[in-house]
Amino acid sequence: MPHSPISAPRDSLVGARLARGASPWLLPTVATAALSLVRARKSGAAKAVAVPATALAAGMLWFFRDPEREITSGRVISPADGVVQSIMPWKDGRTRVAIFMSPLNVHVNRAPLSGTVTSVEHIPGGFVPAFNKESENNERVVWHFDTELGDIEMIQIAGAVARRIVPYVPQGTKVEQGDRIGLIRFGSRVDIYLPEGVEVAVEVGQKTVAGVTRIDRD
Repeated sequence: MPHSPISAPRDSLVGARLARGASPWLLPTVATAALSLVRARKSGAAKAVAVPATALAAGMLWFFRDPEREITSGRVISPADGVVQSIMPWKDGRTRVAIFMSPLNVHVNRAPLSGTVTSVEHIPGGFVPAFNKESENNERVVWHFDTELGDIEMIQIAGAVARRIVPYVPQGTKVEQGDRIGLIRFGSRVDIYLPEGVEVAVEVGQKTVAGVTRIDRD
C-alpha cells in the first residue's frame, strides 16, 4: 500500500522499543548499573562504579533504541540509518549504494522493498572498520529479495565493534516495505544494489533514515 512521505524523524527513547537481539549486551550492563546504585549508599567502591555503569547503561539503551517510523513512499527506501559512503556502478549494470552506520545511529535495518526473502546467507569474516574498503571482507549477511523490480541484493556488514549480525526473518518470509528485518550491533555498513536502469536519488555524504529516505528516483 502507498505511504505518505514525511520529514526525517527525531528519534527519542520516549515510547521507543528496544531492538531484538540487544539483550546479551544490554541486560548485564543495566544489571550492573542497578546493583551499583543500590549499594552506592553504603559502599564507596560501589559509588565509584555507579556513575560510569549508569552512563554505560544509558548509552546502551540509546544504541539499541528501535523507534517507530512512518514509512515513506518510493520504490526503494533506505534499509539503514547512516550516511551514504559511496555510490558505485557495478559490472553487471547494478549500482551499489553503501550506507555507513555510526554507533550513534539506530542499528535496526528495514526491508527496502516489499517482496519475498529468497536468501539469507551468513558469511564469516574479519572486523576492520566499516568505513574501510577492506570491510567488504568482514563478517556479513547477504540478503536477496524477490520484488516487483526483480532480485534485490542487500548486505549487512559488521564493523570493528559489531561482532554479530542478527537476522529477524528467515528465507521464504514475505515482507512489506519498511519491515524490520535485522540488527547489526554497533557501527556497521549496509549495501544495497539497485537494478540496472534504476536511478539513484541520494548523494555521497547524505544522511539516510531507514524506512524514510528514498534511495531511487522516478
